[in-house]
Amino acid sequence: MPEAFFLRRVRVTAACLLPALALLACAAPPPPPPPVVIPVPEPLPAPAEPPPLPAPPAQPDAAGPVAVVASALAYADRVRTLPPAEVGQEIARLGPAGPAPLAQLQLALALLQLKTPADAQRAAQALQRVLAQDAPEAKALHPLARLLAAQVADQRRLEELGERQAQQLRDLQRRNEQLNERLDALRAIERARPRPAP
Repeated sequence: MPEAFFLRRVRVTAACLLPALALLACAAPPPPPPPVVIPVPEPLPAPAEPPPLPAPPAQPDAAGPVAVVASALAYADRVRTLPPAEVGQEIARLGPAGPAPLAQLQLALALLQLKTPADAQRAAQALQRVLAQDAPEAKALHPLARLLAAQVADQRRLEELGERQAQQLRDLQRRNEQLNERLDALRAIERARPRPAP
């Protein structure tokens, strides 16, 4: 009996809900909300053109030093890619270069490509000759010459440090071999010694 009661109750509820649902389905959907209008701000007037920058102060013969430095940098880039045999030929060509600062700097750049201590010393001397000159061409090359001279000094210092460390390593290896020889001698003495009878 409870089941029959339950089924009857479900039928009555369904009979009441079905017409209500049918009426809701037939009803018109609510109107869409009004479109949102975003006000567009009016464009700002174009700003007046800024006044032109003042011309840099005139430098006498400014293109000369720039051209000299650009030439030195282009030469450095070119000589960096040369094989050692051609670098040697370039050094021979620049050897009797004379006191011209650009030629001295080019000689130093070529010598630095060989990466030997003697050539690094010759390059440092050539750079010192450039730094000792006061001509406008030399003054334009002074910052580059100082940079290269500092690199040569750093390279020399690192090479000396490497040589010292290599010498210390050789000394330690020799000391280790001596200690091993002594240890072997002590073992030989111990083996040769007669054992006491128990």
